[in-house]
Amino acid sequence: MQGKVSLEGLEFHAYHGVYPHERSSGNKFEVDILVDTTFDASAFRDELTGTLNYEELYLVVKAVMEKPSKLLETVANQIALDTLATFKEAIAVEVKISKFNPPIGGVCRKASVVVLTNRS
Repeated sequence: MQGKVSLEGLEFHAYHGVYPHERSSGNKFEVDILVDTTFDASAFRDELTGTLNYEELYLVVKAVMEKPSKLLETVANQIALDTLATFKEAIAVEVKISKFNPPIGGVCRKASVVVLTNRS
């Protein structure tokens, strides 16, 4: 059976950005991840082995967020690719990354990027 597993509002202090001050002092980021997946029958018998373990999914996101990058697109794509590589039952992955108070020269609560990747 197909379904979705998501983690929403994951918060990280990370060092992503084009400007040197972003990469030295860091910023607050929020990540939402939605995974289209297949559930094995054992998931409906209350067994964790039949579903995508969202604690392990969090660890995939965390590992990528810990590696500084210039662009959010790069980070989101790497999270999606690592998710597909880690979970054989994952069919497609959507990752949204938001940077709070981006340096755009004006007031902006957050800037976001969304990447959608599938196994094909």
